[in-house]
Amino acid sequence: MDTIDVPNPQSAIRNPQSEAPIGIFDSGVGGLTVFRAIQRRLPSESLIYLGDTARIPYGVRSAATIERYARECAAFVQSRGVKAIVIACNTASAHAAEYLQSRCSVPVLGVIKPGARRAVEVTRNGRIGVIATEATVASEAYERAMVTIRSGLEITSRACPLFVPLAEEGWLNHPVTRQVAEEYLAELRHSRVDTLVLGCTHYPILRPVIEQTMGDEIEYVDSGEVVADGLAQMLEEERLACASGQKRSEEFYVTDSAARFRRVAELFLGRQLESVETVELGTI
Repeated sequence: MDTIDVPNPQSAIRNPQSEAPIGIFDSGVGGLTVFRAIQRRLPSESLIYLGDTARIPYGVRSAATIERYARECAAFVQSRGVKAIVIACNTASAHAAEYLQSRCSVPVLGVIKPGARRAVEVTRNGRIGVIATEATVASEAYERAMVTIRSGLEITSRACPLFVPLAEEGWLNHPVTRQVAEEYLAELRHSRVDTLVLGCTHYPILRPVIEQTMGDEIEYVDSGEVVADGLAQMLEEERLACASGQKRSEEFYVTDSAARFRRVAELFLGRQLESVETVELGTI
């Protein structure tokens, strides 16, 4: 007797876009903290990473310039056929997330709202510190996100602009990095915060030095880990999750200094990268 193949109900309703990669972009190597968190949380997913290394740092640019840079980065990763875009940059999230969410044809996730939500969840005394770029601090994006969740919080924000070039240079435990951390974080130590938001995706690269300076009694909020959880939930809800066991791939692109990016990326990720390609960006 001939047998009849009955299709699996789950595969029958799988979105045809489920096998497409996820696009991630940042101003440089900092977004690799998000890349790594997503890779650990979603090991079957293919990932495309863009570091806009020609124009780093974003944190000292005007709001209009940051939005333009983010549009160009999003245009590139979307041109690679991605099923979702993660803005792995707090500065770009603060100034361009809403615009990109309204204009891109795929889901776009930022890092600020998930990070703010986690900080409010874990604080015990209501005193939260935020370290970020000058542009993110000036935008007050974290403060606005937190107070909509819970009133009565004491939020202390501190711009730490030198952390980005130190991370880009790979000075992860350098005496200069420790000295800069002492200078930047002194006010936060004295303000008795019990939760510290690493409000720039470069900063988790320097987390050992930050923890040495602030102490181990602080709750550290790494937005990459929180975004990875939110991305996993969104992919399941939209039936965009890649089937487990699928062969995954990864692609790395930069707009300049591919050799330096590769050196720091391999140091941070703890493995060699197959290739890093230099590209030019367009707009959407």
